[in-house]
Amino acid sequence: MDSNSFRPADRDQLAQQTRELTDRRAQLLAGSYRLFYREPVHLVRGQGQYLYDADGRQYLDLYNNVASLGHCHPAVVQAVTEQMQQLNTHTRYLHERILDYTDDLLSTFPAEKDWRAVYMCTGSEANDLALRVAQAHTSGEGVIATAEAYHGTSALTSAVSPALGSGQPIAPTVRLVPAPDTYRTGIADIGTWFANQVQSAIDDLRAHNVRLSALILDPLFSSDGVLPGTPGFLAPVVDVVRRNGGLIIADEVQPGFGRTGERFWGFARHGFVPDLVTLGKPMGNGMPVSGLVGQADVMASFSDRLPYFNTFGGNPVSMAAAQAVLDTIRADNLQEHSLHVGELTRQALRDVAARHEVLGDVRGVGLYTGVELIEDADGRVPDAGLALDVVENLRRQGVLTSTAGPDGNVLKLRPPLAFSSGNVDWLAGALDASVHEAVTNRRARAGS
Repeated sequence: MDSNSFRPADRDQLAQQTRELTDRRAQLLAGSYRLFYREPVHLVRGQGQYLYDADGRQYLDLYNNVASLGHCHPAVVQAVTEQMQQLNTHTRYLHERILDYTDDLLSTFPAEKDWRAVYMCTGSEANDLALRVAQAHTSGEGVIATAEAYHGTSALTSAVSPALGSGQPIAPTVRLVPAPDTYRTGIADIGTWFANQVQSAIDDLRAHNVRLSALILDPLFSSDGVLPGTPGFLAPVVDVVRRNGGLIIADEVQPGFGRTGERFWGFARHGFVPDLVTLGKPMGNGMPVSGLVGQADVMASFSDRLPYFNTFGGNPVSMAAAQAVLDTIRADNLQEHSLHVGELTRQALRDVAARHEVLGDVRGVGLYTGVELIEDADGRVPDAGLALDVVENLRRQGVLTSTAGPDGNVLKLRPPLAFSSGNVDWLAGALDASVHEAVTNRRARAGS
């Protein structure tokens, strides 16, 4: 989370207006907040895949899946405005919006199961409730997550989110396993390898008298460095968890809603049916709305004993935004668009990588791509410092993104779905120039 943050030590190098704003933040906001970039960006407007700063400069957004369709999408703006003019209240009154949306949402889930939905405002809340439901259903507390996972900021979810940093304590009932990285490990049968890692973690929990509750995973392993893998490779780990009495929680906050192109949900791409599915940021295109969808018998283990109420979760305005997102994904064929444009993007980036030995693996699916920065092609040694330099250079080229992975060396390219084939050349040219500049500057420093 700190990898490409603004550092107060750089304050004196900022332009006056930027310096004044950062000073005000320091005086008014808690120190746990972070700003992107050594020179923070002052954004004032967004449209589609573009953002605009206070000076009117246009940026290509390669990082923001909150506005999943695109910034200020007119269908979402209209839906929210119309519903706000009629009514906004909580879910303890009858209203058609939440029912109609849930009918539509559940139609995208595997038909062979009976599903139930609950709504919140954030992905953290969705994952928090999913963990509580899993504990209620299994009578266990043990959770397994990957070594650089991010699942939220509540007490429960931060305890399974090592991506928050070394200062974040991991709960004693949580075990972390390495992510299934074929590039770094060189292991062909990564599914069996990953399943073995999870089985070892389960055995360790059992040795400490902790019953397994769930494996929580992002099917794209986004924070672990964008590791989509071959479709279906997660089958062995699903079998291991279920043999040991645990549930599978699929965190679809980043891979869901058609982003992979191949399937509507990340779990569907791997051909398994999770017990619980969490939804977040992309669901409302910037409107705070999230959800937990679970198999009916699993949800009943919690809801038959405990009520759950979220004041703003499932309110009519949020449901209107969520419905507009689903409608637009279908009407504009955005799942197919993601598949096609994603393939074009990675091919262009591989062409750039062929010119720079410090660009290693280019991997991804749909509109989600990871690019490794390495010291050399032979050793595949991660180069986090170079990755941060490239991110800063990309910002100066008008492209906004960030890094991911346990070593902080993977460019995480995750644009709004409005990103088009017409944007590919901008991205590829910016990456080419940014890597060249970073490498040239490093050699100059070494020579001096």
